Parts: sequence; C-alpha cells; structure tokens
Amino acid sequence: MNFKKYLETGEEIITALAEELGILHNRELTSRILRAVLHTLRSQISIEDSHRLIEQFPLSIKGIYLQGWNPREKPKRIVHINEFVREVIYEDRPNGHRDIATAKDGENAVRAVFKVIRRYVSEGEIQQIHRSLSPALRPLWGQTELH
Repeated sequence: MNFKKYLETGEEIITALAEELGILHNRELTSRILRAVLHTLRSQISIEDSHRLIEQFPLSIKGIYLQGWNPREKPKRIVHINEFVREVIYEDRPNGHRDIATAKDGENAVRAVFKVIRRYVSEGEIQQIHRSLSPALRPLWGQTELH
C-alpha cells in the first residue's frame, strides 16, 4: 500500500477544494466545509453506496467521511436543494463553527465539493449516487447523464 500516494491525493483534494472555494489561505475551513458536505451526502445514500464511494477516496478523505458516522439502514430523504443546504449548514454548527453564512454560500460550497469530488470518483459511482438522490438534488453535481 502506498501511503505517501494516499496522503498526496488527500492533500490534492483539499487544495483543489480550497481553490474552488477561493480560500487557499484556510485549509482548516476548507476541511470543515468538506466534512459538512460529505456528512450530509452520506445521510442521503445507502450504506452500500457510501462504501463504494469511500473506496475511491484517499485515506485522509475516508477519515473525514467516516468521522462520527452511525450508519442507518435507511437514508434520510431530502428532496430539495434548500433542504440539503440547510443540513450542510447544520452539520457544521454543532462543532461550534459558522462557516457558511447564507443559503447561497452553502449552495456554492456544496457545488464546489461535488465538482472536486467528481475528479476523483468514477463516473459510474457518480451515476449510482445520482440514482440514490432525489432528482432535485442532482444539479448540485453538475452535468451527468444517467445510463
């Protein structure tokens, strides 16, 4: 196992997300936003989908995804983008942070995280996640054709 490669890829993801968010100077903030979005996403997809997704993540991003996870058999069902963004904002606040001030900031953060994640996850897995989500949430991932 190439641990150095896993660490480098995790750093690459954080750097790419920091660039996408326009906060290159604040990796801690970038990591908190990534965590809030990933935790909200995992509440929406099945345990099996979560496992397939994290198989493609480097070790450090797996750790962020799995932090505090209490797997449930049945995912929550959020059907609107605004609800998803509210959950992302809520996910950040119990840790004492108020990183996302507005719904628009939250939506931009979600889109940025998903845009970066698409670079590291197979298209097949992205399509599987799309099928798991409410159709109204799919635009957050950008353009993907379902086959």
